[in-house]
Amino acid sequence: MPPRVVITGLGSVSGLGIGAAAMWEAVCNGRSALATICAFDPAGFDVRIGSEVREFKVNDYVPKSYRKATKVMARDISLAVAAADRAVRDANLMTPGIDPEQPRSYPGNRTGCHIGAGLIAAEINELGDAAHQSVGEDGEFDLHKWGSEGMTHLTPLWLLKYLPNMLACHVTIIHDAQGPSNTITCSEASSGLSIGESMRVIQRGNADMCFCGGAESKINPMTFYRQYLTGHLTKTGNDRPAAAVRPFDQTADGSVPGEGGSILVLESRETADKRGARVYAQLVGFGASHTIHPEGGGLVPDPAGKGIAAAIKSALRDAHLTPADIDLIIPFGSAIPAFDQAEAAAMKSVFGDRLADIPLWSSAPYVGNIGAGNGGMNAAVAAMALAEQTIPARLNCDTPVDGLNAKSAAAAKADLRHVLVFTSSLGGQNVALILSRA
Repeated sequence: MPPRVVITGLGSVSGLGIGAAAMWEAVCNGRSALATICAFDPAGFDVRIGSEVREFKVNDYVPKSYRKATKVMARDISLAVAAADRAVRDANLMTPGIDPEQPRSYPGNRTGCHIGAGLIAAEINELGDAAHQSVGEDGEFDLHKWGSEGMTHLTPLWLLKYLPNMLACHVTIIHDAQGPSNTITCSEASSGLSIGESMRVIQRGNADMCFCGGAESKINPMTFYRQYLTGHLTKTGNDRPAAAVRPFDQTADGSVPGEGGSILVLESRETADKRGARVYAQLVGFGASHTIHPEGGGLVPDPAGKGIAAAIKSALRDAHLTPADIDLIIPFGSAIPAFDQAEAAAMKSVFGDRLADIPLWSSAPYVGNIGAGNGGMNAAVAAMALAEQTIPARLNCDTPVDGLNAKSAAAAKADLRHVLVFTSSLGGQNVALILSRA
């Protein structure tokens, strides 16, 4: 029988605050992090809001001996490194990144790391001079000149800031995780897929403890503009940011960009018990799939949600549970109408009429779309909900879509046994996780 896998550490970094306690306090009190963007001037866009991690310095979350390396950390990397630091401390683990002089909780070769990442956008100021040197005689950007002259104006270590695998790279170096390691870049599904991979690694006996989850920053002019061009962002919430994102509401008209994510510590139940670890929840089910909908051209999902439903059913089978066992559902819930419709159809196909009785909760009204960080944050909320037997406050759904229990409500105590967390993605990948009360 494979080892049971438990969640013992939560490290969250978002506009809601640093650490799981800050995140949990915010979602229980219904405090959204959506506001006017400050990282760059958004005045030229008709979307000017998002969620940002304010007053954040990565040097506060790395050992003094490692601070030089922060010069080659893009924003996404910094967020993941800080989240991993908070997760280790929350789990009461000892690693070389906490104190190299103390005995470590797990040997390096029994420590894995699987982190979801997005397409990291370069900083405009770093590209500016190189791009200027790549202009041809006609005043237009010349790709050949970029290769021969422009790129020479980038710093020698420039690329190391923007490779997606550098999130996991820095976490493994700081905490000396020498076991199985991987980076998954599947848009919003990245975090959930990474958590599932860590679960499988521990079940196979290839590690006793793993870092998993993900982080991403979409508060960057280049990333922001890519999202803007998709037409998925709401243009009606600039004056009331906290009310802008309305998942599963009949008035929903889009999402907003955000930044952040969560790193979780997973452990084998046996080794966690031996060290006297606190357990938030048990991870019992994992399923994944891909949506095929050629008619959507990559921008519109399958309205029937068949791929999403397949991932949910797979996770239920893996957990040896039925739809009747689920007490809370945490979907992507982006507030992008076509994607909300697909998720609603998928849930209805799995849960039938009972869906109207199962509460839904979404992080989107709090932090917007944080890309690869979505699944990690939602899994962290699910773990806290199980540990505290509480459903956090639900925001911005005054007129829910028919058949969904998504209406706005204050935080409330509940008898939670099993929570389904699933993420569909703008790229078509789907992932579902089931967490159970410890």
